[in-house]
Amino acid sequence: MPSYTPPLRDFRFVVHELLRATDELRTLPRHAELDADTFDAVLAEGGKFAAEVLQPLNAVGDRQGCRLDLASGEVLTPEGFRDAYARYVEGGWPALACDPDYGGQGLPVLANQCLFEMLNSANQAWTMYPGLTHGAYECLHAHGTEEQKRLYLPKLISGHWTGTMCLTEAHCGTDLGLLRTRAVPQADGGYRLTGAKIFISSGEHDLADNIVHLVLARLPDAPPGSKGISLFAVPKFLVRPDGSPGERNAIRCTGLEHKMGIHGNATAQLSLDGAAGSLVGEPHKGLAAMFVMMNAARLGVGTQSLGLTEVAYQNAAAYAKDRRQMRSLSGPKEPDQPADRIIVHPDVRRMLLTARAYAEGGRALSLHIALLIDRELSHPDEAVRREAAGQVALLTPIVKAFLTDNAWIATSQCLQVLGGHGYIRESGMEQFVRDARINMIYEGTNAIQSLDLLGRKVLADQGARLKQFGRLVEAFVDEHGVDEAMQEFVNPLADLGDKVAKLSAELGMKALANADEVGAAAVDYLRVVGHLVFAWLFARSAQIALERQKAQGMAADPFYAAKLATARFYFAKLLPETAALIRSARAGAKPLLEMDEALF
Repeated sequence: MPSYTPPLRDFRFVVHELLRATDELRTLPRHAELDADTFDAVLAEGGKFAAEVLQPLNAVGDRQGCRLDLASGEVLTPEGFRDAYARYVEGGWPALACDPDYGGQGLPVLANQCLFEMLNSANQAWTMYPGLTHGAYECLHAHGTEEQKRLYLPKLISGHWTGTMCLTEAHCGTDLGLLRTRAVPQADGGYRLTGAKIFISSGEHDLADNIVHLVLARLPDAPPGSKGISLFAVPKFLVRPDGSPGERNAIRCTGLEHKMGIHGNATAQLSLDGAAGSLVGEPHKGLAAMFVMMNAARLGVGTQSLGLTEVAYQNAAAYAKDRRQMRSLSGPKEPDQPADRIIVHPDVRRMLLTARAYAEGGRALSLHIALLIDRELSHPDEAVRREAAGQVALLTPIVKAFLTDNAWIATSQCLQVLGGHGYIRESGMEQFVRDARINMIYEGTNAIQSLDLLGRKVLADQGARLKQFGRLVEAFVDEHGVDEAMQEFVNPLADLGDKVAKLSAELGMKALANADEVGAAAVDYLRVVGHLVFAWLFARSAQIALERQKAQGMAADPFYAAKLATARFYFAKLLPETAALIRSARAGAKPLLEMDEALF
């Protein structure tokens, strides 16, 4: 059976050495009292909960799944899930990064990001319940009325209620302009919603006293398309004036999807038959309000894949250090044993280092964007907040798509390390592969994320946000370009930065003549830019590791040697992928569109 050890040492490196996050956070009025010891203590306790409470339930949830009672519409989660959730609530974890005005603890988004990586490593299916709840909290906190905030936020923050996002319908997924769910105004100021939603993660369960569904629907006077969508809060149980759950609302689960993975999460079909709801935000502007939750979910999905990458790596590395097969090509490493351990074989190391590099790079990126969000939310200077928001917008599709693509690669490679034992259920590795696959699909497929990055986040503002990031790369290159020890990192970073700038300009010119050029190049383009971000973070990490080794000499923490080795592997074996991707992106739309559709 698999195991999980929270990577606390790497968290401390990224937070305190790479990002120097607690130093920055202390300059923000909201977090002026935060110190590194407090931050580390929170991570240690969160890791303990993940490893000791959630991880043992991961295989249980996969094996049992969720069960629907069609007569009542109630769903039972797998054995142990309800108790684990009660312990999560009792520990105050749902409130970690929430507004103290509504019962939150007020810690930075950065702390919540660390916590959720560990929870996802331990049990992605379970973690989706509180993960979506936090997204619902963020949406209502940003766009809810004072009455909605009073009714819902304290319960969502405490974890006694959970939340969902109800977008998808059987005939429309990404194209939400096609949705048909209707909302009819009532004399009392409320609304009655009728329609059907599918693929609603955490849509029905027995973990909490109530579920607050955030539902997209159309008002009777709604214009067609996405400009006619409104957002509504629709509770499973109507809320009494004192805030307690009342009678059952007319929204119920009519089915559960039978899925490839994440069996422990209830992916529900929901029917609304005149369900009572209240408008969130302005009429016909629900998509903009829902984007608060959707963007949070996109970052959350990237974190799900990061968690799976880390846990798959840990278990594959442990197996490789124990399993004996054949001899090293350069001669026996343990002549007194019948065979060498498979970690001596170069290709096994390639697979392990691929997963390790994608885990460490993903962690650095996810925590970098979390710190940017804290800056966006709390910095006293409006210009700094605006600049941080621009970088968050640029990096969000990369977190979602690049990290989930990498997890699919990494979990598959880790399964390969285990060979036949990886393919059977007892090892737990095949579950990581199955669970990872959905992350490339939901919350906007990775192709949609790629179109968002190239079309909306780069070309739409003439590359302003990308240039802003490019200045960070240039500053690092200028500072360390003459350091001989840094040449193996700085030179390829500078080269890729130049190539991304040229490719962006070239694709922008092509798009002016034919918009299909964006669609043809977008997926390759996102992966190239994802590598640029990783290269910047790995180069910075390598510079710190070299500095620490020089300062500490023979007593240097071996952690830094491992960090350097991983960075060198990344630059030597993974970053070169960008050459082929750039060539593919430049090939344009013609190879994709010249075949007549009748020939497919």
